[in-house]
Amino acid sequence: MDTSKLQPKDWIPLIKPYAKPDLRRSLHQVGNTLLPLLLLFYLAYLALSVSVVLTLALDFVAALFVVRLFILQHDAGHGSFFPKKWANDLLGFFAGILTLVPYHHWQLSHARHHATSGNLDKRGVGDIYTLTLAEYLRASPWERLKYRIYRNPLVMFLVGPIYTFMLSYRLPLGFGADKPLVRNSVALTNLFLVLLWVGIALGFGLKTLLWVYLPIQYFAGMVGIFLFYVQHQFEDAYWEHDPRWEHLKSAMEGSTYLKLPKPLQWLTGNIGFHHIHHLSPKIPNYNLERVQQEVDLVQVAPTVTLRDAFAIAFADLHLHDEESRKLMGFREAGRRIREARRAQAKSGYPGYQSAP
Repeated sequence: MDTSKLQPKDWIPLIKPYAKPDLRRSLHQVGNTLLPLLLLFYLAYLALSVSVVLTLALDFVAALFVVRLFILQHDAGHGSFFPKKWANDLLGFFAGILTLVPYHHWQLSHARHHATSGNLDKRGVGDIYTLTLAEYLRASPWERLKYRIYRNPLVMFLVGPIYTFMLSYRLPLGFGADKPLVRNSVALTNLFLVLLWVGIALGFGLKTLLWVYLPIQYFAGMVGIFLFYVQHQFEDAYWEHDPRWEHLKSAMEGSTYLKLPKPLQWLTGNIGFHHIHHLSPKIPNYNLERVQQEVDLVQVAPTVTLRDAFAIAFADLHLHDEESRKLMGFREAGRRIREARRAQAKSGYPGYQSAP
């Protein structure tokens, strides 16, 4: 289906029937997520007396259920999980204690992400920050180094979970930090977290906190960042300036359909249908697959397999080139910098200057 001329009045009726939460299915998802998570935590605790390796393996499986719980929190944040706002907010807040993500703080920045994804003029809130090639070429050596460190896969996926979930989310900083609701959400989440940590240490021992709870959170953060990264940072990802930015194109061309094996699709709460979620965040996660099967409009999005996703995660694709409208890498940027320097040496032209 050609989406280039479609208006909201053309596509909204196609997806609106799916944007209705089902209380029974939602409650079932809460049960089949929380109960296995608690059981796996207990099994990992018991495994400490047998093998640390077995414990860490159970930790990783439990982490996938934390990711699934975050998807339920994520739906609640969009008001798409329960019919009532108070129920969404209640689930979102208490899920945020288990996922380390303060509900109202995240909800605000994530709404901004949906409203601006792929918009070159509104980057920097709730996204993986991406420089254009021209911005990188104009940047100072220090600014380039900082950006390269930030975009390094080892930093992104190994250090990122610690910085984002364990440190950054503990402070009401960034977008919305001036709002009392955001500050109170962070403070109250932190209070419950301290109570949870004390409870684990007293009830199960400090060793359980260090070898079960923290690794679960770390692995969950790593998987979460990986999923978010590969669903927006592919070579042909949509980027556009205002006023040419379009919501439909941002969803269909700026997000991937991450086609996962069925067990992983279930564990990740169908978030692989990310293009549909960006098109209409009011669709509950359990309806996304039906949309993919029944609505031709959404089948134009780029399809990415798990193997493709790992290739994207470690590819040299970090800068948006506005001429080719593609992501390109630091090697290509370095080549252009060297060419500019050679041209400068020959002609005296100043070439690419550092940003002021």
